[in-house]
Amino acid sequence: MGRGRPEGRTGGRALCAGSRRAVAAGADPVRDGRRVIRRGRRYGKAGGTERRVRVRAVFGVLGPVSAWDDAGEPIALKGPRHRAVLARLIVARRRVVPVGHLVDDLWEEPPAGAVSAVRTFVAALRRALEPERPPRAPARLLVTEGPGYALRAEPDAVDAWRFERAVTATATLPPADALARLDEALGWWRGPGYAEFAEAPWARAERAKLAELRLHAVERRAGARLALGLAAEAVPDLDAHVTEHPWREEAWRLLALALYRTGRQGDALAVLRRARALLVEQLGVDPGPALRQLEADVLDQAAHLDVAHPDVTHLDAAGPVAAGPDAERPSGVAPAPAPASASEVRPAPGPDAPDAPDPAGAAARVWARAAADYDRAVSAGARARLESTVGLLRNLALTGGEGLEAARAHRLAAVAAAEELGDPELTARVIGAYDVPAIWTRADDPEQAARIVAAAERTLAALPAPGHAAARARLLATIALETRGTRSPTDPPEAADLATLAATGSPASAAPASRPPAPQAPAPRATRAAREAEEIARRLDDPALLAFALGGRFMQCFERAGLAPDRDAIGAELVALSARHGLVAYEVLGHLIRVQARSALADFATADRHAAAVDRLADRHELPLVGVFTQWYRALSLVATGHPTGPEAEGAYRAAAARLDGAGMPGLERGLLPLALLCLWLTREDQGAALPATRGADWGPYAPWVRPLALLADGRRAEAATALRAAPPPPHDLLYEALWCLIGRAAIGIGDRAVIRLARSQLLPAEDELAGAGSGLLTLGPVAHHLAALDAALAGPDGS
Repeated sequence: MGRGRPEGRTGGRALCAGSRRAVAAGADPVRDGRRVIRRGRRYGKAGGTERRVRVRAVFGVLGPVSAWDDAGEPIALKGPRHRAVLARLIVARRRVVPVGHLVDDLWEEPPAGAVSAVRTFVAALRRALEPERPPRAPARLLVTEGPGYALRAEPDAVDAWRFERAVTATATLPPADALARLDEALGWWRGPGYAEFAEAPWARAERAKLAELRLHAVERRAGARLALGLAAEAVPDLDAHVTEHPWREEAWRLLALALYRTGRQGDALAVLRRARALLVEQLGVDPGPALRQLEADVLDQAAHLDVAHPDVTHLDAAGPVAAGPDAERPSGVAPAPAPASASEVRPAPGPDAPDAPDPAGAAARVWARAAADYDRAVSAGARARLESTVGLLRNLALTGGEGLEAARAHRLAAVAAAEELGDPELTARVIGAYDVPAIWTRADDPEQAARIVAAAERTLAALPAPGHAAARARLLATIALETRGTRSPTDPPEAADLATLAATGSPASAAPASRPPAPQAPAPRATRAAREAEEIARRLDDPALLAFALGGRFMQCFERAGLAPDRDAIGAELVALSARHGLVAYEVLGHLIRVQARSALADFATADRHAAAVDRLADRHELPLVGVFTQWYRALSLVATGHPTGPEAEGAYRAAAARLDGAGMPGLERGLLPLALLCLWLTREDQGAALPATRGADWGPYAPWVRPLALLADGRRAEAATALRAAPPPPHDLLYEALWCLIGRAAIGIGDRAVIRLARSQLLPAEDELAGAGSGLLTLGPVAHHLAALDAALAGPDGS
């Protein structure tokens, strides 16, 4: 049996979040695993007194075997043998498994005392699953019965059982409802079923059954999309599906039909002929009647092929699904380049051609020929396709907003597909190849980022040692890059709110900027990962790897205020390194980092030079997203140095915000314009003390630190005081100083001396910087002015 791998917290939260979405969409509430838990209250006797005991657990086997409580927090299942016992009982589906069978399943050669060991594992599982059960009260979830044990989980408390019910139910649903249900159900998969027990004989049949059911669900989802006229959306998943499972004729049929309905008749015929060749050459059988009929219909351009059927009342009511041997990777992996149609592939023109094509046309033909050759030369199941896919996604992410969103959508599926193959070296390459530079310190998709980090941690643990230094460095840099302004689940928790932080104090942050404080606790996991990645890259003398590692180090250079000089040094090294070695994307990143850092240091002349260099590189190398940041910087520079009128400055910010529309960067976009306008208003000298009306503004992620000021503006002082103390400490990111200035301003207005002292201690290391300007987007003016206001408030008799 494979050794269990630690799981991050994301899996449990995703499971519960998926259930919440189902209920919100009007699905049957019993499908929510936590609803089952809330109903699962029992009574046990302890000392003659009945007590209520919560049986609280949701189980996940669509991936590594896991359990979560009703808050979505993971339940510690201890070692691999404990997890194996739990998995074996889940496979039994509430039936009793005799102790002797458990012994035989856990050990090839049972040791002496194996029965006692099983009983110890069961006892530990009971304590974990029913922590509120009184001593000597009978277990209600993992029960002893007859010769063995059974897990009496509710039918909806195991994700695999819910998945089977959901897929079966879609057979009689209208296509729109079926599509929503199938999207949700397929989203429950976190990896191959019973992932760490792939070699266990007792899990083999269940894994095969779930894998086959998943393949059926993927195809049924594609059928629902076709019925709804969404053929273009069906093509990428189907292309990935047939690549992984080339013997499924229904998948080939659906892909060809989807291509035909998107106007790609040549591609549809190429797909059908590729299916025929595979079946004949590899299996020695001809395509079935459905594929043969579709090929004839495509050649005849049959009218019925163009018709989607949105009025269909339900999908096919398929019978029981037969077990199959393969595990399915998650749908959504970006396919290898599709074969070009005959109309797209033309011979290159000779030197005497009268009308030479334009360069764009030549590039299109080269792409089409190369894609067709790749598709013919690289077998459908080759692992090289995954690595090629990630390289394609990396380039796609740099092409603009649509490309960035598409790359983000397919990246996690590519990683999951690599993990399913059970090759940690391949998985490390797939994760580490996506070295797309990042300049903003808030993730566009925090849940996906957490799952990528968890996969990188699992792969690090699974990589054979010694060796693989470069792969390890890329995994570590990925952890540093994806952990943006957040903490790893393995890090000690921070204070939940400002009240707690003010009560405990933060002496380390009060040290002057000239003398950084000695660390009071181990550095966060992502910071350690960034440092280790950089050390490995320097030791290997690998420029591309070092650039990736420096990008990760930049993302973790926000542990306290006042670190703009450190980030400026990182940017300077990135610019020099990338220019020497032709690493254009990282040269752009280096310049942008210097734009931010020099803005924080009020050196706008130098920042202007780096912004101009960024624009030149972006224009030369077709990097359209870069202009979003340089336009925001120019609005900031205007505000900080040009003394514009209110309407002029506001217009500059609104024009910059318009560039975010369609840029594919929700982590940057949401709440940014209202925050920039608020900062603009707060720094204008001709304003009074009261804020303008702020009702209705979407502050996005910045709401906790703006709300106290907004309540003060409404004259609701008591509510403002409560909101201020309940606000969490700001994340360690590019707006760290700006948010602390907002906190300090609100604390002064309320007269909260403890929070005033706290804000002062946090801002003091940045005394020589412009608050917020390190973002390259907005500013609240010199930190020194805010510190002076905080000092004046503390000098007053009542802090006001």
